[in-house]
Amino acid sequence: MKAAELRQKDVAGLEAEVKELQKAHFGLRMQKGTQQLNNTSQLRSTRRSIARAKTILAEKQAAK
Repeated sequence: MKAAELRQKDVAGLEAEVKELQKAHFGLRMQKGTQQLNNTSQLRSTRRSIARAKTILAEKQAAK
């Protein structure tokens, strides 16, 4: 998800997005551990998406 799309969400929506991304990242890590993950670049992209969402969430919480 792009940063512009994340900035349109409210704090609750961002928290839900972070939780969803973390769950997806966990699933990818488990697939990698069991040798089922073919595209390992997905790990990097989900990790960066989590960081992007957390950064925007922190910005919104600091603005309050």
